[in-house]
Amino acid sequence: QLSAIAFTKGPGLMGSLLVGTSFAKSLALGLQIPLIDVNHMQAHILAHFIADENSKKPTFPFICLTISGGHTQIVKVSDYFKMEILGETIDDAVGEAFDKSAKILGLPYPGGPLIDKYAQLGNEKAFQFTKPKVGDLEFSFSGLKTGILYFIQKQVRINPNLNDICASIQFTIAEILMDKLKKAVKITGIKQIAIAGGVSANSEIRNRLKLAEKHFGWTTFIPKFEYTTDNAAMI
Repeated sequence: QLSAIAFTKGPGLMGSLLVGTSFAKSLALGLQIPLIDVNHMQAHILAHFIADENSKKPTFPFICLTISGGHTQIVKVSDYFKMEILGETIDDAVGEAFDKSAKILGLPYPGGPLIDKYAQLGNEKAFQFTKPKVGDLEFSFSGLKTGILYFIQKQVRINPNLNDICASIQFTIAEILMDKLKKAVKITGIKQIAIAGGVSANSEIRNRLKLAEKHFGWTTFIPKFEYTTDNAAMI
């Protein structure tokens, strides 16, 4: 009953992409049906339009913060296939910052969800980390990762409170993302804000967006958890 095969053409990890592409190609050729290649990051954004009666859908134009293990971008979405990257990371992605911080703390991979879990029990103001100074809509996480590494190496000897450390790391990263979103709203005048990608499952980021809706008059769009990580529905 298949009428076409769609697959992720990238960006992503080369090994995974080769396997997915080869399988999709073989299946489409064998069944003699069309093969459709899909941009992975566009698909994350368009996950907001998956048919689901319980979720509201954004109208164009809107701003989407796409955050994952490999990407951190602020995208202006004018139509389903008209998207413009307004700003992105100049080094590491936000998901990598979460996972590397977790690794330094001795937590297993993927560490991002574990930092979120321990942060629920900690004091987010317990420790302060320096926020990177880059362009208005650019991100940088390599310096923050290094700062966290040195801090943890020193702190573990003094006060190894895992919950407080995780809460403070998560708070800082959420602050960085929200600061950039505020600037994007100021520059574009667009107050419809969506998040997408694996890191949009983070509870602190989701809570901050809900608060921004009240404080700044934004209309926010937060995907269901099952549509944040990579999934076939978005493709």
